[in-house]
Amino acid sequence: MPTQDQRPRGEKAEEAELTDARKRVEELRAQIEYHSYRYHVLDSPEISDAEYDQLMRELEGIEQTHPELLTADSPSQRVGAPPSELFAPVRHSYRLLSLDNAFDFGELEAWEQRVVRGLGRTPEAYVCEPKIDGVSVAVVYEDGRYVRGATRGDGTVGEDVTANVRTVESLPQRLRTDDPPAWLEVRGEVFLSLADFERINADLGEQGKNLFSNPRNAAAGTLRQKDPRITASRPLSIYVHGVVRVDGVELASYSETLEWLRSIGLRTHPDAQRLGSLREVQRYCDRTQQRRHSMDHEIDGVVVKVDRADERFDLGETSKAPRWAIAFKFPPEEKTTKLLDIKPSIGRTGAITPFAVLEPVFVGGVTVSQATLHNPDMVALKDVRVGDTVVVRRAGDVIPEVVAPIASKRDGSERPFRMPTECPSCGTGLVRKEGEVVTRCPNLSCPAQVLGRIFHFASRSGMDIDHLGEKTIAALIERGMLSDPADVYSLTADQLSELPGFKERSVQNLLGAIERAKVRPLDHLLNGLGILYVGPAAAAALADRFGSVDAIVEAPEEEIAAVEGIGPVIAASVREFFDRDQTRELIRKLRGSGVRLHEERRRAEGPLTGKTFVITGTLEQMSREEAKRRIEAAGGKVTGSVSKRTDYVVVGDNPGSKAEKAAELGLATLDEPGLLDLLPSQ
Repeated sequence: MPTQDQRPRGEKAEEAELTDARKRVEELRAQIEYHSYRYHVLDSPEISDAEYDQLMRELEGIEQTHPELLTADSPSQRVGAPPSELFAPVRHSYRLLSLDNAFDFGELEAWEQRVVRGLGRTPEAYVCEPKIDGVSVAVVYEDGRYVRGATRGDGTVGEDVTANVRTVESLPQRLRTDDPPAWLEVRGEVFLSLADFERINADLGEQGKNLFSNPRNAAAGTLRQKDPRITASRPLSIYVHGVVRVDGVELASYSETLEWLRSIGLRTHPDAQRLGSLREVQRYCDRTQQRRHSMDHEIDGVVVKVDRADERFDLGETSKAPRWAIAFKFPPEEKTTKLLDIKPSIGRTGAITPFAVLEPVFVGGVTVSQATLHNPDMVALKDVRVGDTVVVRRAGDVIPEVVAPIASKRDGSERPFRMPTECPSCGTGLVRKEGEVVTRCPNLSCPAQVLGRIFHFASRSGMDIDHLGEKTIAALIERGMLSDPADVYSLTADQLSELPGFKERSVQNLLGAIERAKVRPLDHLLNGLGILYVGPAAAAALADRFGSVDAIVEAPEEEIAAVEGIGPVIAASVREFFDRDQTRELIRKLRGSGVRLHEERRRAEGPLTGKTFVITGTLEQMSREEAKRRIEAAGGKVTGSVSKRTDYVVVGDNPGSKAEKAAELGLATLDEPGLLDLLPSQ
């Protein structure tokens, strides 16, 4: 028999590979157990969900390649973390499983192929619903009365949080039925709305307490309070998404289950849909991802389930997840990285904003190397320090931000941020007005402010001057050719030809764009002037009311404040802006350059005059922009938020929280045909 050294090279290579795989499996299991404990038990994660998923996928991949390394106690075979010792243990009626994940449509198609093989046919239908990023709970009713609430825990045993779950206002204490089942155990997701999350953090900040890093952690921390009065002070919500056990009721499908749950008073997600094919499922996932930031709660994907109960029974489950369901996960919007430095940035209004210099990290579809920290007070409240490992978030088109530091990873070398006392751009002493969180440079001639004001003036929401970017503006300021926005209209071909990379064609393109920008609508000019607190909506309100810059210059502050949507704070800022000598000189120069300072702005009159609309969801026969244009052409007004002043809420496919709010306020709703009935024919 050959000795170990005499064995074929292939055998020795295989053994070395297995040794390396065993070592990596041990490392991954230790990391996953540690992070699972911090997430589920301590509510203090050190890595993002996406990074946790990567660790788990790597472990599962090695275990599939080397099945001899798979053991029953592997984290890949478990559905959660052990329950905390702070609460009494609760054994669930049946084991609460987790879900397998799909991270792209290829993996979703592979899941359907496994389902088809398991059934011997394509399922009759699927049900999709948004995957809320909250806390999973099991709720029990006996004879229609609420008796228990528990966290998922490890799937078999959870934590008794009955008193805290009782405070969730959207969960009924008694089922709305005259014939309740003797036992009903449902599964749901407890969460905080984004608005409530912001309010809670604001309250904590005022008390000088640590802030929650995200709504999920806030919901978990709230649900697991030892004092239910604290839980009751924070408005948790719940959506029920399944039946664990029910006595005496036969439910043939998940879609029927959702309908039955709603009929007895339990809240299910309004966006849940029954779909007939995987192609429809993929379209649902696309639509939900596109509108995830318009929802009033956070989601991180879509849950896809086989609808029919008999098909679910035939498919069965693995040791950790049902074969009849899968979570389609959206691209991660949070990652962890190193914060290398904190520097101050000077904006067009003189506001000094600290920003983080980061070790580059790919998040939200782009590589991020800088992120906002909002203001010095927020830096202090979050206790963010130079050298910290931090959670970085980029949601959609939102500017990347530092969410929170991971204090458990500190080694003592981290440094607190110190706000400068002088402007880094011009050296002027910084000031902070009483009642404001923003520190400002008061020097209106500060080079950084001049650059910001001109860039804002030329932006799409301002005078929309193509080809006049930040680098070009900086080069013109450096050469003394620009000192305020009005100077843009005095630029010549000879001056522009001095700029690096500017040839005859680029010079003519920019001069043409400048000429066209002389006749932009009045609200674009007012927004482009960069008046503090005046954005596009306020600029449009001022333009509608006064019709010219001159009329605003002469208007008393009280008259400005009386304009709908303005109010005293914006009015004071407008008055202060137009009272400056520098502003009056700016207007004189704009007038001399031929910039239009007035506009006849009359709201269209028609059958919808005096009516206010809000549009939510996707319309089939026209885009939302087209619907807005047609409503306004008929004399109506379209706003972005639902209030008591709203006359109609137009509800399309996959509506957001605006439809729910309309129902809460008892407002009139229209589907697309109903809206078309109100609009004049084209």
